[in-house]
Amino acid sequence: MNSIYQFIIKPIGERYKNKVNIDGCELIVNSTISSHKFINREAEIISTPLHYTSPIKKGDRVIVHHNLFRRYYNMAGKSVNSTKYFKDDLYFAVPSQIYMYFNNGWKTHGEYCFIKPILENSDFKQQKLKKNTGILKYGNNTLESLKITPGDVLGFKSKREFEFIINNELLYCMESNDILVKYGNKENETAYNPSWAKSS
Repeated sequence: MNSIYQFIIKPIGERYKNKVNIDGCELIVNSTISSHKFINREAEIISTPLHYTSPIKKGDRVIVHHNLFRRYYNMAGKSVNSTKYFKDDLYFAVPSQIYMYFNNGWKTHGEYCFIKPILENSDFKQQKLKKNTGILKYGNNTLESLKITPGDVLGFKSKREFEFIINNELLYCMESNDILVKYGNKENETAYNPSWAKSS
């Protein structure tokens, strides 16, 4: 069973990740279907597209777009599956909706990259995090060709802080063309990782 242009995927675990463990206690952090923040984004590849070549193979774990497994309320107020629902807990995903795949470690797909947020080190700033700045965690071929590699401190476009939890670490997902400047290495910079990310 193969789609011509789309991957067929299955969520690993439940559709939503509504619970976190804090000091041995399970806490329910969300009870609605409307918030995208708590939707499961990890899936298994069931089959690959016939007309798309990539290193992603059947059985691989992948990180996907948050709306794939999401449920919605339609015009009549009824809870329904996303348009990507296929059948029997299976979903379609176009290549651009797959951000990472696992093959001897996490690797980015296409033009995607992942950035670690950085703590603001100035006492004169009220915000906790440095605005539009982070440390590259997972790069891609395009960035490598520009000599931008993991560990580099980068500046990126505004409103690109799409949060993902990868290996209990808070990361921002963005694309190569969202990167604006390379500041150098991560010396004297402190990555930010909240306690709730480690308990997801």
